[in-house]
Amino acid sequence: MQKPQPQFAAAMSVQDKTEDALAEVIRQALEDLAAPVDLAFVFISPHHAQHVETIAAELTRLLGTENVIGCTGESIIGKSCEAEDTPAISLWLARLPETTILPMHLEFQRTPDGGSIVGWSDELPTHWPSDAATFALAEPFSFPADLLLERVNEDQPGLPVIGGMSSGSYQPGENRLIMGSRVLDSGCVFVYVHGNIRVRTLVSQGCRPIGDPLVITKAERNVIHELGGHQALQQLENIYKTLPVTDQQLVSRGLHIGRVVDEYQSDRGQGDFIVRNVVGIEKETGALMIGDYVKPGQTVQFHVRDEFSASAELKQLSAELMKGGASPIAALLFSCNGRGTKLFSEPHHDITCLKTAFGDIPNAGFFAAGELGPVSGRNFLHGFTASVAILEAPEQS
Repeated sequence: MQKPQPQFAAAMSVQDKTEDALAEVIRQALEDLAAPVDLAFVFISPHHAQHVETIAAELTRLLGTENVIGCTGESIIGKSCEAEDTPAISLWLARLPETTILPMHLEFQRTPDGGSIVGWSDELPTHWPSDAATFALAEPFSFPADLLLERVNEDQPGLPVIGGMSSGSYQPGENRLIMGSRVLDSGCVFVYVHGNIRVRTLVSQGCRPIGDPLVITKAERNVIHELGGHQALQQLENIYKTLPVTDQQLVSRGLHIGRVVDEYQSDRGQGDFIVRNVVGIEKETGALMIGDYVKPGQTVQFHVRDEFSASAELKQLSAELMKGGASPIAALLFSCNGRGTKLFSEPHHDITCLKTAFGDIPNAGFFAAGELGPVSGRNFLHGFTASVAILEAPEQS
């Protein structure tokens, strides 16, 4: 017997008035879904933030479910559009029969040992199935996403966490999260999904490596003193001399370093590094300061980022996913608020790449202040990244 198939729909409105925009997306999405709603994501630009309580209440009432998850975003993604710095509401609906959906509001609680994440659902299994997936929308000023990802990586290895940090405001308490009819200004809305749905992930960090991989031979916390037995700065200068002028210019504008996630992996490609910024140079000692903790024995490689590298990587990863047998029927896109027209010369870049690769499937998302997604099986908090959840129908038995 065939399993009942999941169904999806999405709609976006760029109308100025919240009441009109909300009515438009609800009407369009419900007409396209033509089935009961089991899960909804909604993303709201800051222009509508003062009416977010009304939005949450109306969505839960008209959709007939408390499984409504959402947040504010600096710019909003939906259909084939990235609505940058303009009023927008994007709504994504899912009918997920025979699927467990557990939304929860997680919070950071300080303890004598440092802190812990509280708010986990009592309905969660002790050992999460390997084909489960989770989504997370977090408030950046109040919730340490790194701590959440560290716990999931340790307790549920291999299980993906996909999502982003709410954005649109640079003041604590002004970004908004939605969970059902509740509107929250702190913490994280976390959703566990398992059952009659498959979720694949795509994380495009938008960088390409330069030079050769090097092993850290001396480091302390986030400072790399030596690479391959020589001063880190000297190794960088040696690589810089071999680069074409265009790459030298990219290094001057902003340098990044990629740390190999799996040291036991022999064939390393572009997607096998977790990329972090080089945030400072100590010319006196020849040390490099980066935006991550490192230790001796780890393999790293310098990286650069530009429009063409970022575009090529997203297209390459999307194509590889399709060649690997993916059959996307819906997607959620969490793109960095430093991408869009701040990085690309053409608007709607990321969503256009996904549409070209996956077809015209229901999609939604927002520009985040940090993106969550797995690299080589471990979840990380990223910057300048496009993190994508690709949803597929389950295999028929």
